[in-house]
Amino acid sequence: MTALYALETLGPARRFATRLLGYGPLEAGILNGDLVLQGGGDPTLDTLALARLVADLRAQGLRQITGRFLVDESALPALPVIDPGQPEQAGYNPGLSGLNLNFNRVFFEWQRRGDGYAVTMDARAGRLRPPVGAARMAVVDRGVPLFTYDAQGSAEAWTVAREALGENGGRWLPVRRPGLYAGDVFRAVAAEEGLALPVPEIGRAADAATVLARVDSPPVEVLIAEMLEFSTNITAEVLGLASSNARGGDARSLAGSAATMAGWASARHGVRDARPVDHSGLGDGSRITALALARLLSSAGWEGPLRRLMRPIRFSDDNGHRIPNHPVEATAKTGTLHFVNALAGYARSGTGRPLVFAILGADLERRAAIDTARQERPMGARPWAVRSRRLQQRLIEAWTVAHG
Repeated sequence: MTALYALETLGPARRFATRLLGYGPLEAGILNGDLVLQGGGDPTLDTLALARLVADLRAQGLRQITGRFLVDESALPALPVIDPGQPEQAGYNPGLSGLNLNFNRVFFEWQRRGDGYAVTMDARAGRLRPPVGAARMAVVDRGVPLFTYDAQGSAEAWTVAREALGENGGRWLPVRRPGLYAGDVFRAVAAEEGLALPVPEIGRAADAATVLARVDSPPVEVLIAEMLEFSTNITAEVLGLASSNARGGDARSLAGSAATMAGWASARHGVRDARPVDHSGLGDGSRITALALARLLSSAGWEGPLRRLMRPIRFSDDNGHRIPNHPVEATAKTGTLHFVNALAGYARSGTGRPLVFAILGADLERRAAIDTARQERPMGARPWAVRSRRLQQRLIEAWTVAHG
């Protein structure tokens, strides 16, 4: 639903710009005024893109600024999480704003050193590993919870249970203050290139500014294809908020924006019984029937914009082995959490009749029983998911025979 909403509202070619703005004259390598890192909502901005912005500044001879270093994340609302019901450490549930970096995640790495651990937090991308000062980690002696989070101080403060760590390892953790995180990383990258910047502050760009550098996101169509393949929740939320904003709807919160999307789905595609609470489907307060989801896909059309952006389904036998030259052609979007598995898309057998389908499956009792403070991979979740995917494929095969 979010993909179609963005395609019809923003268009497939729309890009999101991240800009560096200068206030004041640039003379003899000195910017006599403020420097502003202004986000346009790009959900795929990474550290390498920030490095390109720094390189553009250096190419103009900038060596110093006399004013403040501001980060402007006002293009979208600044939200600390997508869904407050998820585990604290879930990397798929970060904050978001108009300025996002590395899918708003920070990399936590640990190495055993004698009786303790050496820990680092960085914003890695490609060859770059800039340290992050906007987040810190402490290893503590406890069993549970695995992680704790505190945002009261100047930095996002994490703790991790010592017994949860092995010899060496690393993982991505969510960022709750996206703008300050992006500003902190930009400052670190700039320092590596000899450009010293003040500590970043949240601010808003004014009109009288000079654009010093910019980077653009891939087109919306590419963002959607990647979102559908990798289930990037932050991309879904950014696209949904940007679409509601473009329509003049309520883009102040995810729930308000989702309600705007539901109104569009009803008016444009006749889907009147959808009540989403966000754009990613992460929040369990959303309600939609399988029939309504299938109706939306049918309205979009077999030759419409969605089918070619979805992933092909690779059919397998009961032992998990891929079936070569399978007679059914299907493309679909998955939706997966522990004890939750959904699949919706398009299918056809040979030259048979094109079909749309939607399968929503869950074991809510087993999901509710998960103790996220003690475990991140609950017992039985993986085999349940395997059985669910097998059932989905058998249903699709049966439907193409019965209706194709």
